[in-house]
Amino acid sequence: MRTFFLSMAGAFAAMVAFLVLCFFLLIGLIASAASSAPKAPDTVVLSLDLNAEYMDQAPSSGFAAFSETPGFIDLLTKLKAAETDDSVKGLYIRGAFISVGSSRAEELRQALHSFRDAGKFVIAHTQGTMGISGPSAYRAIAAADEIWIQPGTDLSAPGVTFETEFLKGLFDKIDVTAEVYPFYEYKNAPNTYNETGYTEPHREAMTALAQSLWTASLDDIAADRGLSVEAVRTALESSPLTATEAVDLKLLDKEGYPEEAEDAAKERAGKGAEFVSLSSYSAPSLPTKAPQIAVIGGQGAVVTGGGGSDSPFESAPGFASDVIARAILDAGKDDKIKAIVFRVDSPGGSPTASDQIWNAIERVQADGKPVVVSMGSLAASGGYYVSAGADYIVANRSTITGSIGIFGGKFAVEGGFNKLGITFDTISVGGDFADAYGVDTFTQAQEAEVKATLKRGYDRFLGIVAEGRGKTYDQVHEIARGRVWSGEDALQRGLVDEIGTFMDAIEKAKELGGIEADTTPRLVFFPHRKTGFEALEDLFGVSTETARAAAVLTSIAGDERTQLILEELATMDAVNSGEMQAMGPRIRER
Repeated sequence: MRTFFLSMAGAFAAMVAFLVLCFFLLIGLIASAASSAPKAPDTVVLSLDLNAEYMDQAPSSGFAAFSETPGFIDLLTKLKAAETDDSVKGLYIRGAFISVGSSRAEELRQALHSFRDAGKFVIAHTQGTMGISGPSAYRAIAAADEIWIQPGTDLSAPGVTFETEFLKGLFDKIDVTAEVYPFYEYKNAPNTYNETGYTEPHREAMTALAQSLWTASLDDIAADRGLSVEAVRTALESSPLTATEAVDLKLLDKEGYPEEAEDAAKERAGKGAEFVSLSSYSAPSLPTKAPQIAVIGGQGAVVTGGGGSDSPFESAPGFASDVIARAILDAGKDDKIKAIVFRVDSPGGSPTASDQIWNAIERVQADGKPVVVSMGSLAASGGYYVSAGADYIVANRSTITGSIGIFGGKFAVEGGFNKLGITFDTISVGGDFADAYGVDTFTQAQEAEVKATLKRGYDRFLGIVAEGRGKTYDQVHEIARGRVWSGEDALQRGLVDEIGTFMDAIEKAKELGGIEADTTPRLVFFPHRKTGFEALEDLFGVSTETARAAAVLTSIAGDERTQLILEELATMDAVNSGEMQAMGPRIRER
C-alpha cells in the first residue's frame, strides 16, 4: 500500500511538473515571438477590414482578452494617433459586405475626415454590399479619397428597415399570459409580448427613427461624394446597382479587384510601403507627464452585481453595476486623472443597477471630477439613465437614445403547463403579495401594487433626468414616456448636448479638465485592462469541465437563430426577475 501511495504521489508530482513546464514553455514562446517581432516599416499604410467583428469596447476576459483584440473605440484612437505619425501615409479599407451599423459608420466617417485633413490618404475597396444591410456599409467608406468595387458585384443600400418580433400569437396558442405593463405608451419593449404587431405609438416612434437615420445617411454620403442629396436618394432607392452603374452615378470611383486596390494604395504611399493592420498598430508613445483622462466603458445590458463569468469564451466586458461604479469611483479618486469619459453602448436593463452607476457619477462630480458621456450605437432606457447626470453628453446623429421609461410584470405560465398535464397548488402566508410572482395571473390587488411600484420607478427616472438636464418633471415627461429618439432628435429636445464622436467627447473632457487644446492626453482605461499574460493566467484557472461545457455551448450559440431564441428566453427570465425594467426596445437595423 505504501508503494502504491508513493507511486501515486510521484505520478501526481510529475503531472504538476509537466503542466508547469508547459505553462512556462507557452509563455516563453509568446515572449520569444514578441521579442522577435519585425521592426515597423519606415513607410506604412494602415489597413482595416470592416468585415471583421469588433465590439464597441475591448474584451476584458476570455480568449479575446488574451489576444488583446481592440474595441471599435480603440480603432478610433489609433487612427487619431496615426495622424501625427510621419511613417503612416494612408489607410486602406476593405468595405463591409453587410453592415457596420449607422452610428458606427458615422463615427468612422468623422475619423476618416480628420485623418485626411492631416494629409493622409484613404483608399477603400468593396466587394459589393447586400440590400439587407441598409446604407451603413456604404456610408462607412463614402469619405474615402477613392472607392473601388469588384467587377460583377452590386452596390445595394436601399434604405433603413427595422424588424420586431411579436410573440402574443404564440403565447395565445400555448396559453401563456404576458402581464407586462409599460410606463408609458411609447415604452415599446413589452409590445413583443403584449401585441401581434406595431401599436400606433410604436409605429410612430420607429418610423421617425428610421427616417432620421436614413436622412443622416443621405446627408453624409452626398457631402462625401460631392453629389446632391436627391441624386443620392434616387440612386440608392433604385438599388441594387451594378458596379458599372454605381461608378457611372459617381457613387464609386472605379472597378477593380482587392489586389489592384492594394497595389494602388502602396504606390500612393511610396517606395517600400508595407501594410500594417490598424488593430496591431502601435502609436508613438506620449510623454511620461502627459495629462490623463480616464475612459470607462459599459456595453450590453445593465445588470446588478459583478457580472462575472468563469467561461473562457465570454469576451464582452458587460455593464455590471459593481464593476462600472467601482471604476468610476476609482478614477474619481486618482489625482492624475483630470476628467472621465464614460462610453455608453447599451439598450438598458436594471433600473437598480443604473441607479448605482448614476450615483457613482454624482459622487465623483461632487469631488470636482468632470464626467463626459460618449454615446455609441445605443444609449437607451437604462443606458440613458446612467448618462443623465453627466456634465456633458455627446451622441452621434445616428445614436439611438432616450426610451426614458420603465416596464415590468411577469409571464403567467400556469395555463401552458396545464395543457401538458402539469398542475400547481399553492400555500402562501405573509400577505396578499406573497404569491404575486407565482405561475398564475395577478389578482387585481397584486396588479395594482405592481403598477404602483413601476410608477415610482418611472418618477425616479424622470426626476434624475430632470435634475441632470435642467428641466422640470413635466418637460421631461413630454419627451419621455418610453420613446426612443435618434441622437439628432435628442439634441433638439435637450437630452444630449452635442452631436459628435468618441474623439469629440475626449476633446470636451480636455476642456472641462483644464487640459490645453493642443495637448494630447494619455487615455487610461478603468477598470485595468488585462494584458495577454494576465488573461492567460485567468484562463489557466478554468477547469477542463468548464472549458468543455463552454465549447459545446459556444458551438450551439454560434447559430444566429439559436442566439435569438436564447436572447428572448433570457430577456423573459429577466423580466420575471425585474432586472430589465429599464430596457429599451431591441432594434435590429438592416
